Amino acid sequence: MFKTLLKNTDYILIITVLALFVIGVFGIYSAGHNDADNTEYIKQIAWFSAVFVVAIFLWAIDTSMFEIFGYILYAVSLVLLIVVLAMPSIYGASSWFRIGGFSYQPSELMKIGFIICTAKVMSMYIENRESPQPNNKKKIILLLVIATLFAVPMLLIILQPDFGTALVYIMILAFMVFKLGLKYRYIIVGILLLAVLLPTVYNFLPEHAKTRIDVFLNPELDPLGDGYNAIQSKIAVGAGMFLGTGFLKGSQTQYDYLPVQSSDFIFSVISEEMGFVVSALVVILYLVMLLRILKISSDARDNFSSFIAIGIAGMFTFHFIENIGMTIGLLPITGVPLPFVSYGGSNLLTSGVAIGLLLNISARKTQNTFFG
Repeated sequence: MFKTLLKNTDYILIITVLALFVIGVFGIYSAGHNDADNTEYIKQIAWFSAVFVVAIFLWAIDTSMFEIFGYILYAVSLVLLIVVLAMPSIYGASSWFRIGGFSYQPSELMKIGFIICTAKVMSMYIENRESPQPNNKKKIILLLVIATLFAVPMLLIILQPDFGTALVYIMILAFMVFKLGLKYRYIIVGILLLAVLLPTVYNFLPEHAKTRIDVFLNPELDPLGDGYNAIQSKIAVGAGMFLGTGFLKGSQTQYDYLPVQSSDFIFSVISEEMGFVVSALVVILYLVMLLRILKISSDARDNFSSFIAIGIAGMFTFHFIENIGMTIGLLPITGVPLPFVSYGGSNLLTSGVAIGLLLNISARKTQNTFFG
């Protein structure tokens, strides 16, 4: 049975994750090269080592344990999301717990709890829909449960406020709902309603969020203030050209013109010093990773596992598109990191747990198990 698990495990997914991590470590080292205490890359390696152990554990356990794991994670994260609202504001949002030199963002692991819980309810919805005598009352109840699982953490995250992370949950739900098989007319109506409501939503946004959107449309409105990050990032990306300025030789990076360069703008560091060649490689690695996740979802042995995989695909898709999009000026700037590349323990832990779940699902395309 153990041999079967090893045979079925998606090694291409593992290789893409390792490659992204290695590129990220070089970028993080360069970002802090001129700092007196350049230890972020060491912390990142330590975090990854711990996360690697967690991923192996999740790969080894039986998939049936995911359900209780998801419930616990959702409940604990929900409590932490309430408590964190009382924490001091960092970068304009009360999103972090700081304990000594470590920080933790509860909205990160909530993503996994939300995906697992929603996957369970959606699999129950499919079972009800495909039964000889579908129960319409149960169908409505299940849809309301899905809406509640989504709305509660979304509201708490918006109250922080952290609109970038809130958008991740929307993408996760969108991927899972699409797989659920809702009729296209409902999806089209939802998109049209969203388009109509966007101007109204804009009027209710806090001033800093409105400013980010305005500056995204025209960074020159405030080149030394809110537009500074976008302008410096585009300069860094453009300066790298095809082969880059050279490792540890990027002026935007080494002279600290580039803001938050080890986390939010790590792609800008890579683009400047390693050029189009390596930045394109990062994009290709993410595309390969996403294709492997979609295949894992397609090959999963049951609906529950398949929904977990598609939810994770939605999570990674948003992070990938938003982070790279904001660094090159195609999307508004948010605090959304680039998984496995950006510095940060909270997101690295969440991403590692997600990969562990995916490897578990890929290894169990048959009914063989390791522990049970």
